Amino acid sequence: MPGFKSDFLHTLQERGFIHQTSDDAGLDALFNKEIVTAYIGFDPTAPSLHAGGLIQIMMLHWLQATGHRPISLMGGGTGMVGDPSFKDEARQLMTPQTIASNIASIKSVFSNYLTYGDGPKEALMINNADWLLGINYLEFLRDVGRHFSVNRMLAFDSVKTRLDREQSLSFLEFNYMILQAYDFVELHKRTGCRLQMGGSDQWGNIINGIDLGHRMGTPQLYALTSPLLTTSSGAKMGKSASGAVWLNADLLSAYDFWQYWRNTEDADVGRFLKLFTTLPMTEIARLSAIDGAELNEVKKILATEVTAILHGRAAAEEAAETARKTFEEGTLAANLPSIDIPAAELEAGIGVLALFVHAGLAESNGKVRQFLKDGAVRVNDAVVTDDRQLIGTGEITSDNVIKLSLGKKKHILVRPA
Repeated sequence: MPGFKSDFLHTLQERGFIHQTSDDAGLDALFNKEIVTAYIGFDPTAPSLHAGGLIQIMMLHWLQATGHRPISLMGGGTGMVGDPSFKDEARQLMTPQTIASNIASIKSVFSNYLTYGDGPKEALMINNADWLLGINYLEFLRDVGRHFSVNRMLAFDSVKTRLDREQSLSFLEFNYMILQAYDFVELHKRTGCRLQMGGSDQWGNIINGIDLGHRMGTPQLYALTSPLLTTSSGAKMGKSASGAVWLNADLLSAYDFWQYWRNTEDADVGRFLKLFTTLPMTEIARLSAIDGAELNEVKKILATEVTAILHGRAAAEEAAETARKTFEEGTLAANLPSIDIPAAELEAGIGVLALFVHAGLAESNGKVRQFLKDGAVRVNDAVVTDDRQLIGTGEITSDNVIKLSLGKKKHILVRPA
């Protein structure tokens, strides 16, 4: 890969964001010549994005930080179809009400990474429902659909994978790539957008948009994709043992988000500092050279910096302090994550399996049983091994809480309500 001259592509390259571009030299020249508008699409399949989507949001952040204009495109229209790329089966169809609710919930995260407004370098939040929901089907087939070859669409890896496994691909899903391609052309018409970015699994869809632009008379459009991220052990980014690592604070606390990054595998620390923080590269180089026991301190810096961008510096430092008190001093930090349980239920007693699942420390009773066998389940710091044990008012401490722990790093306080 060449050494880029433009600030944006140079920054992305040195931080490890670039997997592939459609034209290295042409895109670099464009960024050196003018303020470039670029977009990434986000389909509202849930009320929140998760940590796996952070790499895309950070690409938009660096686009704006280097003097260009980002668009976060909400898939209010395409979300009604669902992206079939590399999926084993069709997504569950969502109602317009669910889509609207998810978009409203997702939007709150972006303002932590981007500055929105009407200026030439201020970010735009656009919903593709603005043009897709009003499409006249026959006109769309005639004006847009005629530019697509079914033979070529069938050859796309995302489609071939599904067909090779003899898994159904509906006509509805097959249309998704046409709609995404049309988004690119429409965004150019409305905003002058010249670049679409996304994960490497979106390459075919983005190239479709460039080709459609050629056929419909736009200037040269460009593609840039990031690598699909997994941890060094092969785990998918944004997933933890207890579920998705959500970005919305109402679905995952700042403390739990901090803990996810604190638990980064040793081999990933340097890479994640580049991708998910805004620390200068000189500082990242210094931190990346640290190993041994001191690497744990670097992980705390990583966790605090990533959390500070999303939740604010105060919440990040509070999470770090809560962790320090809990793990290093062994004290009961009052601002550990907590759940309220009616006092009447505690008086009757709750089974340890059900309580740990309800607290979000495990996905199922079976998981809790396995953790019990491993000696990883503790109540008020005492190991529990009996899967029939009841937890109730007898376990309420002088602080009026019950402390549930899974391993050394996951703690939740139960408060009688």
